[in-house]
Amino acid sequence: MQITIKDSWNDFFEKETTKEYFKLLQESIDAEYQSQICFPPKDLIFNAFNQFEIEDLKVVIIGQDPYHGTGEANGLCFSVNDGVAIPPSLKNIFIEINNEYERVFFPTSGNLEAWAKQGVLLLNAGLTVRKDLANSHKHLKWNMFTDNAIQYISENCTNVVFLLWGSFAQKKGSKIDRERHLVLETGHPSPLSANRGFWFGNNHFLKTNTYLKSVGKSEIEW
Repeated sequence: MQITIKDSWNDFFEKETTKEYFKLLQESIDAEYQSQICFPPKDLIFNAFNQFEIEDLKVVIIGQDPYHGTGEANGLCFSVNDGVAIPPSLKNIFIEINNEYERVFFPTSGNLEAWAKQGVLLLNAGLTVRKDLANSHKHLKWNMFTDNAIQYISENCTNVVFLLWGSFAQKKGSKIDRERHLVLETGHPSPLSANRGFWFGNNHFLKTNTYLKSVGKSEIEW
């Protein structure tokens, strides 16, 4: 398993990679990539940690696992590579942003790297998946790794906005220090949830920028 990250994440990774669970995880992932077609590419597994230095972290968005179609996943949750059709959940995210900011521009690409470069950690609970098999790596130790990442951020950073969309993300963020950070919760942007009234109108993107501005951080250009 290839680990490519920004230097300031080394403290967290050095602690995690020496733990027994991570050694087992690494062996399992290496075996999966040798015997199966898996996504994202090996060099992008930790892409979310390779976009900005930890001191520039502003927002954490938690997803479930990577897109499992060929050429889609790029190591950032909800994000797909340029040229890939924008997935339904991401369409609803873009619609909500447009509604909040009263604009009509709709992105032609679902690549969210521009968000990541501004300090948005787009973190899936599981960082890998088999081709065409959603949640196929949920039995591995990824949840332990990403739980520890969230806890590390909660304890070592300040004034981070955590966007928890859907019950899965909300459970994953249950131990975040809510006096130290802003936690915003709403339904998942998937059509099933959004069409039942659990997504649109949450104003998470405006609320995020209002908070960031209030604590002296630059706003995100969504």
